[in-house]
Amino acid sequence: MPDFADRTDFEDADRGLVAPPAASTVTAEDGRVVWDFQATEFLDGDCPATANPSLWRQSQLCARAGLYEVTDGVYQVRGFDLSNMTLIEGERGVVVVDPLVSAECAREALALYRAHRGDRPVTAVIFTHSHIDHFGGTLGIVDEGAGVPIVAPQGLMEHAVAENVYAGTAMLRRGVYHTGGNLPPGPEGLIGVGLGFTASHGVPSLLPPTLEITRTGQEERLDGVLFRFQLTPDTEAPAEMNFHLPERRALCMAENATHNLHNILTLRGALVRDARIWSRYLTEAIQLFGDDSDVLFVSHHWPTWGTNRLKTFLSEQRDLYAYLHDQTLRLTNQGHTGTEIAEIIQLPPVLAKSWHARGYYGSVSHNVKAIYQRYMGWYDGHPASLWEHPPTASAERYVDCMGGLDSVLAKARSYADDGDLRFAAQLLKHATFAAPDSTEAKELLARVFERLGHGAECGTWRNNYLTAAQELREGVTRVPIAAGSMASALSVDQVFDSLAIRVDGPKAWEYTVSTHWHFTDLDERHQVTLRNGVLVHYRTERPDAGADVKLSLTRPQLMDLLAGRTGLEGIEHSGDPTALQTLLSVLDEPDPNFPIVTP
Repeated sequence: MPDFADRTDFEDADRGLVAPPAASTVTAEDGRVVWDFQATEFLDGDCPATANPSLWRQSQLCARAGLYEVTDGVYQVRGFDLSNMTLIEGERGVVVVDPLVSAECAREALALYRAHRGDRPVTAVIFTHSHIDHFGGTLGIVDEGAGVPIVAPQGLMEHAVAENVYAGTAMLRRGVYHTGGNLPPGPEGLIGVGLGFTASHGVPSLLPPTLEITRTGQEERLDGVLFRFQLTPDTEAPAEMNFHLPERRALCMAENATHNLHNILTLRGALVRDARIWSRYLTEAIQLFGDDSDVLFVSHHWPTWGTNRLKTFLSEQRDLYAYLHDQTLRLTNQGHTGTEIAEIIQLPPVLAKSWHARGYYGSVSHNVKAIYQRYMGWYDGHPASLWEHPPTASAERYVDCMGGLDSVLAKARSYADDGDLRFAAQLLKHATFAAPDSTEAKELLARVFERLGHGAECGTWRNNYLTAAQELREGVTRVPIAAGSMASALSVDQVFDSLAIRVDGPKAWEYTVSTHWHFTDLDERHQVTLRNGVLVHYRTERPDAGADVKLSLTRPQLMDLLAGRTGLEGIEHSGDPTALQTLLSVLDEPDPNFPIVTP
């Protein structure tokens, strides 16, 4: 464990403060609070018995909020959301990097900057990678169609849509557990997520990039400022990049080197990340930029000043991901499974004593399992795992084998009393799935989850445990789904992709429907066919006389039609309109409130 007497991180987190937030809350247009600065005030106190002291320390650091100067002409607004907004002053205005999760918070962050640095226009926007907390607030700082350059790594739109639209409902639901968004802030509830306090509850948005970064070494001048980019795909995000400001000797590492161990596979769900290539890109960053940098800043947490300090920080971060990767594979090749390796592996002493290598957001345990999954898949090699019963059916059989529900509850209490909370939770998982109406089983599991959460060093583990306890007692709280607010950024191909995911296969088996779509504002034609329960779509250069229905419309009209705001009135069409009705009738509605800890 690192030294709690070391206050270097606190000195760095407080360095350069220009001004605190101007108000106590950020609100939406309807008056709803989307961010509350007062919610973290409890962290000013000493660590209580209901929190891991290491996580409490991290949360105190993440609770710092305000406008900070990083170096000459580079500022950050921190503590206004899960992520940081960076502002780089140019010749005419300011380049904004990673405009937070929601428009409301981004708007207030920019207002704080302008109140102290002048009413500078936004002259460019940079998205460092394809996660929502790095682009969601775009419409809070620029208007759609404003003509401001939007810079992003190659592939950002593809991966942003895949994560936030295709699997968006499930990820948002699991994200409630991940961020602790429904937990009350306080010593017994939400104390942070490791990367920041939590995510704001405003409206996210996305505008398509106008300038893609396609290679390492690419240079661009934005508002007179020279940016030198390093492309880092398949690291912390499938599409990600770092950049260097050589004229200011400042290095932005996006989310590739933060003050904690990050996720190889986030608990809310995502593509498994490549720990090997992640470590290689950190080596490359040291080689490309290390000697020419005086300060390193990131899209979360606080900066690191000094050339030697930032090179040490990057080297240890590199060693962290490389060690987990290499040792996981070494033990895999000895025949161990991911679950077994997670119990075996330990960090080297130097890394174990480094605060920035602690598992506040990712953990050694679930990262090792993710690396195993990347190479070996879900199957652990034991044939008994090939065809297991699903959770409810398995639970009923386990409970029967153990002598019934009362026996399972008694055993679970015994293990919990002895301090084996992990196995008590396993037993009670079976109990609640076998007898979902048992208030006794759910309450006992809730108490076990609370104890596990209060002891967890990893913020996301704590939030998962405590949210599970909350839902066992209170039921599912409705998830505020806001992913639809990003629909304006989707291409027509991506819109039809998202429809294909919603086709109820068995319901659609009996239908064969062909439709042709001419988008007059885009000069695009798309053929869309429903057959064998599959929605097949592709671009075409010519009208299809064989389609059951042909439509001529604009992309906004398509979005209104799919959202049910309008019908075919005002849309030029020919053929059989019931064919379109058939296609729309087989689309499933995703359930954003599905149960997780109960069947």
